[in-house]
Amino acid sequence: MIGWLQSAVPHLIVAPILLPLLTAALMLLLGERRRWKALLNVASSVLGLLIAIVLLRWVDSDAVPAVIGVYVPSNWEVPFGIVLVVDRLSALMLVLSGIVGLCSALFSIARWDRAGVHFHPLLQIQLMGLNGAFLTGDLFNLFVFFEVLLAASYGLLLHGSGRARVQAGLHYIAINLLASFLFLIGVSMLYGVTGTLNMADLAQKIPQVAAADRGLLHAAAGVLAIAFLTKAAMWPLNFWLAPAYVAASAPVAALFAIMTKVGVYTVLRLWTLLFSAQAGDSALFGAEVLTYGGLATLAFGALGMLASQQLGRLASFSAIVSAGTLLAAVGFGQAKLTAGALFYLLSSTLAISALFLLIELIDRSRQTQAVLLADEADELPLPPELLQPAHDANLDDEQHALIGKAIPGAVSFLGLSFIACALLIAGLPPLSGFLAKFAMLSALLNPLGLGIASAAERITVAGWTLLGLIIGSGLLSMIALSRSGVRYLWAPQDRPVPHLRVAECVPIVVLLGACVMLTVRADPVMRYAQATADALHDPARYIEAVMSAKPVPSRAAVIGRGG
Repeated sequence: MIGWLQSAVPHLIVAPILLPLLTAALMLLLGERRRWKALLNVASSVLGLLIAIVLLRWVDSDAVPAVIGVYVPSNWEVPFGIVLVVDRLSALMLVLSGIVGLCSALFSIARWDRAGVHFHPLLQIQLMGLNGAFLTGDLFNLFVFFEVLLAASYGLLLHGSGRARVQAGLHYIAINLLASFLFLIGVSMLYGVTGTLNMADLAQKIPQVAAADRGLLHAAAGVLAIAFLTKAAMWPLNFWLAPAYVAASAPVAALFAIMTKVGVYTVLRLWTLLFSAQAGDSALFGAEVLTYGGLATLAFGALGMLASQQLGRLASFSAIVSAGTLLAAVGFGQAKLTAGALFYLLSSTLAISALFLLIELIDRSRQTQAVLLADEADELPLPPELLQPAHDANLDDEQHALIGKAIPGAVSFLGLSFIACALLIAGLPPLSGFLAKFAMLSALLNPLGLGIASAAERITVAGWTLLGLIIGSGLLSMIALSRSGVRYLWAPQDRPVPHLRVAECVPIVVLLGACVMLTVRADPVMRYAQATADALHDPARYIEAVMSAKPVPSRAAVIGRGG
């Protein structure tokens, strides 16, 4: 039985793509049965998350060399056919998208899936595009999966209608269509220079490109980078993000929190694979653009958070801060710093998704107004001596309790959840946001693994700038989040207790609980992140695993050899 399970695991590589595709098709056959669609959506999301966890455990085994799963769906020779690859990075992203997707599906059941048609199929198609982008091993299919997830995101962004959503959606569609156009141009140029689109094959051929074609190769990479960095929300290409995320419904905005991470993932994957230290004359091409563009994005996002007066914009700019931090860290090309960035990617994505869901509940509580009864409004005031109690030490002038006043459970949940999100996004102890930023700061101060005093002279200007911006952005984030918390949760008085549904609270608890697990299990998670970063910056094993994959021989060929 155990042997059968071990042999079946490699075939699960294609499951994160096929499962949401088949689920969406089945949902369309169900017609208007919304409850069945919701149940099927949640069940499929749970199953997809379990499959992602199995794949993660598989690639994280103690096998030597490390397991890298390669699946050839078309059964053609590499690099001519479609190839799917799961390694530590792609498995990590599959688990992250599975958690966020499941929580978005749960939250939508409360009311948002009734705001329009086909919400549940679109969410599954979105997950299919995300998973495909994480698993694909060639650039053309990366483009295909990008278009799949973008097509689904267009429908999800417009879900619920309204002028604001339509306006933001049209801008969002226009920007992404332009980015996709640049994607195709870059892919075409790259194919013209190298004659292949398989990522592993590209990594082998780029060092062999003739000097006369090197400029065209770099131009193709630059065009591709513009497309990817637009999706990764690098400044100044991120002007579309805040309007789109603010206009989206809560479960869609929570799912969109991982959309920018797709761009970051693609940059991290392709840059470390195609322009690694072994890429010859193209080694580390574009590192300065990533580093300084990420620094500018980080500074822009932090100032945007400080200037935001609405919670939706505050959460949107926190996503920009997260993207800028990741891009800047990737540009340094240091495995230790990349490991801290991967830990930060997990923590920040989960926290921002939880904040987008929480904003929906906070805004609804602010819209609830107390209504006085007609006889109470017209009632004459009683004499002061009748209102004065015998023992009034615990009452204010309006006869409200000063000490020992119970806080309703719903208000407590909103307040504590917001505090947790604030601590995670700002990077304050004791949660995982602090641990992630501490890991990155430690890598910056100890780039060679030495003591701070001996390594200080080796820290570049960009390193000191990133160090300062990580600390400064945390301070500005804490100021902005504290100000919003006081305004929306502390200052309001005499408001009825908001009514929260279980389906709305459970996803927030799951997302924040995952951050708590990152904190409690920080050591194994950090070891996983370090192993992932080491493999990214030394891609020889990835290239070997993909290029050595062989198609399964046909039955006729097997019989022929046997005869």
